[in-house]
Amino acid sequence: MNRKNSNSQKIFIGRSEELNLLEGLSRSRRSALVVIKGRRRVGKSRLVAEFAKNKRFLSFSGPSPIKDVSAQDQRDVFANQLSALFHLPPFQFSDWLDGFAHLSMHLDNQSTIILFDEISWMGSKDPTFIPKLKIWWDKISEQKTNILLILCGSVSTWIEDNIIKSTALFGRVSLHLTLNPLSISESYLLLKKNGVQASPYDIFRILSIMGGIPWYLENVQCDETIDQNIKRLCFSPSGLLANEFDLIFHDLFDKRGSVYKELITILAEGMRDYNEIRKSMNYPAGGGLSPYLNVLITSGYVNKHQSWSIKTGKPGAKSLFRLSDNYLRFYLKVIEPLLGKINLNAFRDAPLSSIPGWNSIMGIQIESLFLSNRQKVLKSIGIHPQDVVMDNPFIQHSTEAHKGVQIDYLIQTSTKTLYLCEIKFRKSEIQSEVLTDVQKKVEKLSIPKGYAVCPVLFHFSGVSDSVLDARYFYRIIDFNDFLKDD
Repeated sequence: MNRKNSNSQKIFIGRSEELNLLEGLSRSRRSALVVIKGRRRVGKSRLVAEFAKNKRFLSFSGPSPIKDVSAQDQRDVFANQLSALFHLPPFQFSDWLDGFAHLSMHLDNQSTIILFDEISWMGSKDPTFIPKLKIWWDKISEQKTNILLILCGSVSTWIEDNIIKSTALFGRVSLHLTLNPLSISESYLLLKKNGVQASPYDIFRILSIMGGIPWYLENVQCDETIDQNIKRLCFSPSGLLANEFDLIFHDLFDKRGSVYKELITILAEGMRDYNEIRKSMNYPAGGGLSPYLNVLITSGYVNKHQSWSIKTGKPGAKSLFRLSDNYLRFYLKVIEPLLGKINLNAFRDAPLSSIPGWNSIMGIQIESLFLSNRQKVLKSIGIHPQDVVMDNPFIQHSTEAHKGVQIDYLIQTSTKTLYLCEIKFRKSEIQSEVLTDVQKKVEKLSIPKGYAVCPVLFHFSGVSDSVLDARYFYRIIDFNDFLKDD
């Protein structure tokens, strides 16, 4: 909004690196263009509002992409926002250059931050929007040295294609930020600041469902137990997370939603390579599936990494795809199959433990949360990131030479050490069976000559004396320590 922006009432956590980069640009005494993209609800607009606190801030947002919205509708929304900001009588414009000219009339010698939020919704219906934005920006950035224009959006592929890779704006973007979910410790701090009190075990249950998405976490109520919060948000007819999935797909993937839905449904079952995905979908070879996967990757919902050879330490030929978004997996595996009962409010008085496969899915969700915080994982083991050759979940397929095995998380370092990480999410103390489980994995793993294997156990509720006395694990790490400040 125009005037000094004050957003001090709402709690803001993290993003110190991003704020420092933005502050550096604002002190540079030159106008600059910034692009911020990231998953829906990850806190892009909130970051800009925090940065613009106590500064002159002009915020504009495109209309939600409802059916039949026209290019003129998008221009009218911008005109209405201009009228509201500067107390002008209602007006219309039919050319974006006229709209930008109206904005220029209100830019004086005062340093100003301008946000075009959900940029793809502002001008996606008008193919001249970006070229005309470029014309206006070139002119205003030459005339003034005190304007920071921030283009922000959730439709990351549109931003990539029309801004980052655009010939119109080539060489004009001073800062490009991709906003990731909050870390475990930042998420916990946000919950605490909002008055949520719960055991570490319960905190991890809620984080395993929501990931580090600030807006989801802000909807956890401090006067409810974690179970009550989960049931209200996920298993009630009006629950935020019971209905969020459709909003994500409507906003981002409406045109070919069925293809994207099938893709993430397959990946919700586990990591897959391209051919495995293609065969599961009965998609023809060379049928053009890669662009859909790339959209999901760019949008922040899927991760891609290469398989690798331990012997060479080099990436293999196969690309592996993993659904990295905790909420999407939880929705597909738990909420969606129960929507009929949820709409009947069947879970109002039922315990969460009555949901089929509850403990199993919690373990899978925790593993995903673990992988999203791997920098802290490396630090907890004592590994410097520069020493890592490769790290990821590891699948060794069965052949005549060796048996198949799947490792939760394998870290290969430059010192020819393999850190085999086992993650156990249980309420009770870990007993000696874990020794047998991990020993079997080590025996199956094809280990090149000269390599050492260091098993690492991550737990949530303690380990028995028999596990400690065995002195088998290189490290036994309490995952609850991840709640502490970074």
